[in-house]
Amino acid sequence: MDQITSLPRSRAGRPTREQAEARHAELLETALDHFLDRGFEQATIEAIAASVNMTKRTVYARYPDKASLFLAAVRRAIDRMIVPKGKLHALAKDDLESTLVAVARLRLKQLMTPEGLKLQRIINTESYRFPEIFVEAYERGARPIIVFIADQLRRHAAPGSIAASNPEQAAAAFMSEVVGGPVRFAVSGNFMSERKIEERIAFTVRLFIEGVKTV
Repeated sequence: MDQITSLPRSRAGRPTREQAEARHAELLETALDHFLDRGFEQATIEAIAASVNMTKRTVYARYPDKASLFLAAVRRAIDRMIVPKGKLHALAKDDLESTLVAVARLRLKQLMTPEGLKLQRIINTESYRFPEIFVEAYERGARPIIVFIADQLRRHAAPGSIAASNPEQAAAAFMSEVVGGPVRFAVSGNFMSERKIEERIAFTVRLFIEGVKTV
């Protein structure tokens, strides 16, 4: 769970804005843990509230039911997995291979953190009940990266060095192979060393580039 910094209270005893935001973040982080550990059906607002020393009334004042609390917790986790546009575009290199390696490293480093894996497990176990969380994770997290890679493929296709008849589909296939495999492996509880991750990235990037080269 994120470390929530203790902030001084205002003179009147009411929480400051910073305190309120920190308490809300703590609630959502704790809720995500409860939903992951117990599943949506077994998790309760009562237990979540007790874990952060809140009353049920306080939680219900913001979230009218368990589903709305669940979605808020998952959306916060999705927000934290979004790569800022500026950071993404800073990865563009003069050669395609270096760009693809940089993107793969960034995304894997992000998703294979405890927080990233927690989100993936929640999506895997609860998206049948809440299909919107899968859609949002893709549209807000994965799709901008795919669009960026597709743009890079078009850029490098211009001189005629590679073929880019369907750059979006090619970019999606690349991300599925280079990121999806290792993340699924980690989500299942298996450990993958940094050396193995680097080997996977290097192999997949080379294989992909060979596949899109013009004959």
